[in-house]
Amino acid sequence: MGILNFVKRAAVWWDGQTLGTQLWTWRKGTLVGQDSQGNKFYQSKDAARRWVIFNGEAEASRVDPDWHGWLHHTWNETPTDAPLAHKPWEKEHLPNLTGTTLAYAPAGSIRKGDPAPRSDYEAWTPE
Repeated sequence: MGILNFVKRAAVWWDGQTLGTQLWTWRKGTLVGQDSQGNKFYQSKDAARRWVIFNGEAEASRVDPDWHGWLHHTWNETPTDAPLAHKPWEKEHLPNLTGTTLAYAPAGSIRKGDPAPRSDYEAWTPE
């Protein structure tokens, strides 16, 4: 591991885990499972604390709903031990895209490449 990677891991939290988090996880954590996106879930040996190590960008909306409930102590069994029953009409989990280039932009938005011309007002022009 190069010096740049070491410095990045020591200070950067938004892309994986910092060195401190890795040491804490190594000393106090027990791996309990992994979700469909490759995020790994840990708990302390006394089961009092639970946390996630993201596979890539640390974005809370990337945690599957099943694992979200486990992280927040809504239920005690992990989704791998006691899978939740899903309804046929439920959609796959999608991360929150707000603030990204893939976020929804309505018709006429200036964020669209070619916005539709406005027709609900007449621009004022000086005489």
